[in-house]
Amino acid sequence: MIYISLFLLSLCLTYLIKDYAIKKSLLAEVNERSSHSVPTPHGGGIALAFTWFVGLIYLYMNNMIEQDIFYALLVGVVISIVSFFDDMFELSAKLRILIQFLVACLGLWFLGGLEQVLVFENQIVTNIFAILLIIWFINLYNFLDGIDGYAGSEVVFLGIAGFLLFQNSLFLVLVASVLGFLVWNWHRAKIFMGDAGSTLLGYNIAIITIYYANQDSKNLWIWIILFGLFWFDATFTLFRRYKNKEKLSQAHKKHAYQRLTQSGWSHSKVVLCSILVNIVLFCIVYFISNITMAFLISLIVLYMVTKFVDRKKKFI
Repeated sequence: MIYISLFLLSLCLTYLIKDYAIKKSLLAEVNERSSHSVPTPHGGGIALAFTWFVGLIYLYMNNMIEQDIFYALLVGVVISIVSFFDDMFELSAKLRILIQFLVACLGLWFLGGLEQVLVFENQIVTNIFAILLIIWFINLYNFLDGIDGYAGSEVVFLGIAGFLLFQNSLFLVLVASVLGFLVWNWHRAKIFMGDAGSTLLGYNIAIITIYYANQDSKNLWIWIILFGLFWFDATFTLFRRYKNKEKLSQAHKKHAYQRLTQSGWSHSKVVLCSILVNIVLFCIVYFISNITMAFLISLIVLYMVTKFVDRKKKFI
């Protein structure tokens, strides 16, 4: 019942924010990085964030979540608030990175650090890796929140996959919080998530990844495979732009999902195909017990997806 209540809360809050944004003309304007053609309300991430934290507190009050991950995820409030102000006033990149770094350190501290990465158990090495992972996940999720339903459907997939693999109620709260927003964000979107939602979701995924990696080092690679569609696109695109000697801070429309929409695919078609790729990634994790083999196969799949997109729309 609580999950249905959270879904309805997210659904209603998103609707109210959408109407308020329209009345106050708080619209995301079309720019060189946009994949939409008309100004659209933004700030829907506030609804999913509020619902998410309500759900987290419910789990904590009912002893359904461990204290370390509860407090680590609760730190995400800072990311949401800062990102909300960034949506409104465009904060400097240096200030955003500084806050992300501090939030990453605090969240990692609540988790007790990251115990192991590959063969490395040195806490300095593993914690530096963990901080960079958190900051990268925060930003890449923001980069890939660009078409209707894409960012929302990705986290719904991760929530369902997480529940199937780990049977933690935390994932049902995550799914319910995002589904309510996704109803209004599906093509054509009536409202966008905005940074307040996308950066929080990236932070959540990073924290969950580290939490489960501390339970079993293999879990780190399970989550990296499951999140592969997003991190591979963001990282490979960044690498290709670097090779092209582009200014990396400059806005662009070269991510795989953006090039597919440029090739003529609808937002819904791109999202549905991304869901199919995610199902393949889940099957790799579920049916292949050798995590090294699973990771290598997932990289091959993701590279093949990238080459398919290149054939539809060249990376220039």
